[in-house]
Amino acid sequence: MKKFVIKTLGCKTNQVESALMAEILISNNYIETNDISEADYYIINSCSVTHIADKKNLAYIRHAKKENPRIIVVLTGCMAQLEKESLLKNDNIDIVIGNYEKNDIAKILNSNQKYSVSDIFAHNSFRYKKLYHTKRTRASVKIQDGCDNRCSYCTIPYARGKNRSNSIENIVEQINIFAKEGYFETVLTGIHIGQWGLDFENKKTLKNLLEEIEKSNIKRYRLGSLNPLELDNDFINFLSNSEKFCPHFHLSIQALCNKTLKAMNRNYAEKNVIELVENINSKFKNAFIGSDIIVGFPGESEEDFSCTYNNLLNLKISKIHVFPYSRRKGTIADKMPNQTNEEEKKNRVKKIQYISNMKIEEFLNSNILTENEVIVEKNRDKKTNLLKGVTRNYINVLIDDEDKYKDTIQKVLITGFSIDNEKLTAKIVT
Repeated sequence: MKKFVIKTLGCKTNQVESALMAEILISNNYIETNDISEADYYIINSCSVTHIADKKNLAYIRHAKKENPRIIVVLTGCMAQLEKESLLKNDNIDIVIGNYEKNDIAKILNSNQKYSVSDIFAHNSFRYKKLYHTKRTRASVKIQDGCDNRCSYCTIPYARGKNRSNSIENIVEQINIFAKEGYFETVLTGIHIGQWGLDFENKKTLKNLLEEIEKSNIKRYRLGSLNPLELDNDFINFLSNSEKFCPHFHLSIQALCNKTLKAMNRNYAEKNVIELVENINSKFKNAFIGSDIIVGFPGESEEDFSCTYNNLLNLKISKIHVFPYSRRKGTIADKMPNQTNEEEKKNRVKKIQYISNMKIEEFLNSNILTENEVIVEKNRDKKTNLLKGVTRNYINVLIDDEDKYKDTIQKVLITGFSIDNEKLTAKIVT
């Protein structure tokens, strides 16, 4: 029987799709392995959100071929979709599979097809297939694919196509499968989950979906990244009254300067983000609020950057994922004048990272001596050999206790920082 290795880069959606591809191959008598030297296929599920991601994809491919020259390299994911036929000119790549064709991977490998990438915009429906297992503690459920926005810097709509939503029935079925398999928590993921249901003939909203998930058998759920405009007051109120929702928000902010937001084609203003964060903090105690920020966007002056910097400094958020702007061919931003030089981008990344470190410390400190609910994981922490888990508001904790608590939900008292300050320590409240 043929053996395969899957390497996954990028978002949670890719992680779900890799798990599904693995299940499909295993059901077709392939064997999954972590050892490249013994594998027949090296499947890389690629990310292409930045040029650095593209370089990583190719580096992993070169490494696989060097370690095992006879291995067949299969490239799928967003890089495969965007670059298409040109990738077959790379001597290290043997098979190219598009995003829509991932569910056909067994058929493609069995038939020795070299290229299977369709026009992603030709597809109007969501491809659903049940997934039974995932290697992660929190089981992610893909609720939609694609994106109908056109941010001026982003190629992802061209890699993923138009917004296509999974049905409520399929999503609840998948969540209940995970609950039956013993998972306590699910993460709703997709390319733009805030657009879920907008493509239905009788338009639905994400809140409509959550109302049905509340009736499912899962004990708790989290949301993936959301555009600030997708969290109105009614939605926030709904979440604040839920016993299953984990107070963990990830906001796709990208900038906090009106001029830069307009150039990015983000369709909201500084005040929308500021008011949203204030609203979340007023409705939830110690909610985790993460954010994405891009610095060095074309035309972002020092004054523009200072605006974003100062707004972030004053914003009560928990963590900032900061990225230097990456030029992507085919985007409007790539052709904009006044491109920021790489050195200035690096400087701005450091400044935002400094704020993020402060925010993380403030957030963690605010949770000390509070009680929280934790899913205790099956495996102990490798560094400390302590039990480990994640709170509802997305804090990693270490617990000095017995194995009997593994794979259970426990109430804990958070007591302080771990020795390396990477996690908080906690004790189980009996």
